[in-house]
Amino acid sequence: MAMRAVSCQHGELSTVDLDEPRPGTGQVRIRTLRCGICGSDLHARTGIDEWAKLTDRLGYKRLGRSHESLIFGHEFCGEVLEYGPGCRENVPSGTPVVALPLIRAAAGIDTVGLSPHAPGAYAEQLLVQESLMLPVPNGLSPDIAALTEPMAVALHAVRRGELAKRDVAIVIGCGPVGLAVIMLLKAHGVRTVVASDFSPRRRELARTCGADIVCAPDGDGAYDASVPDKLHRDLPATLELAVGSVERLQRLPGGWWNGWRLADRLGLATPKRPVIFECVGVPGVLESVIQGAPLFSRVVVVGVCVGEDHITPAQAINKELELRFVIGYTPLEFREMLMLLAEGKVQPAAMLTGRVGLDGVAAAFAALGDPEVHAKILIDPASPAQAPVPWP
Repeated sequence: MAMRAVSCQHGELSTVDLDEPRPGTGQVRIRTLRCGICGSDLHARTGIDEWAKLTDRLGYKRLGRSHESLIFGHEFCGEVLEYGPGCRENVPSGTPVVALPLIRAAAGIDTVGLSPHAPGAYAEQLLVQESLMLPVPNGLSPDIAALTEPMAVALHAVRRGELAKRDVAIVIGCGPVGLAVIMLLKAHGVRTVVASDFSPRRRELARTCGADIVCAPDGDGAYDASVPDKLHRDLPATLELAVGSVERLQRLPGGWWNGWRLADRLGLATPKRPVIFECVGVPGVLESVIQGAPLFSRVVVVGVCVGEDHITPAQAINKELELRFVIGYTPLEFREMLMLLAEGKVQPAAMLTGRVGLDGVAAAFAALGDPEVHAKILIDPASPAQAPVPWP
């Protein structure tokens, strides 16, 4: 039998008819209920070749190319239709499920939605790996369950940030990734989250998602809010602090170094610094973060800048910044994120702004170019909508 899907080839999106996929060993055929449009899909439409060259250098040569017909879609919720050979079949047919977007093939592991060998969920049906498939618990709606994958990216990033509740977090860029990071920061109990974006609409969404302070990225507003005492905002203040601390400690008996060691053990000598999440991923943003960040900041780079970029290492060295680059999530984090959603501990509905059918995917890609209108659009293959309609 045939099914409908959205193909991307040479940058053009079109609705096509394909044969229903047949599950291989350890695979499951599912019916797509919802699929999110990811920023990486928007980039892959015209930039998949650049991305493929990058992964080639990493030894992974399974990513698609622009001349191939690619079916995007790696953020999805579906329902079980058919098991392939060798499956355990622990989940009954008709059960709503999510799955990590990886699938085993004879030649290796394919990335679902970015490989011609593993069509994604911009289609009425797709194949998933049974071992990576999870039933959706607690009657969680398909709309929210489909956000498990992008929210897991944020969960991984926040964990790599290693924040304490008293730390200040700064989120640069309030698109879907930034909004997800904000929600996970608040779910982890971080008391002060500063969000920065050029778009007034996205700043509004950031506040709805839990940001305590929102600002535009012009000037140093986000960084001033993170270190209000300014002790570590610039090098002169830090040098004065170092010299002044020694001079004050010299008044105590036993040597200033012993006083410093005691302060260090008590955590009093640790510099105040924010944890900054770069969630934009375009050239120039990381350099602007390095220039603006307070001394000793930790920078977690979440946004994916595929092309070349330029930074000033000496600037980061003189500030003793810590850069952490993150990608994806672990299978355990994926499951934990699903549980957080199902238990209502994270509620990401605020980022959902539209819904569209397969015939409206090209229109949805165009609409997502305006941050004042849309943040996250879901595809419902059963919907006749040829242009994004407001969610829900």
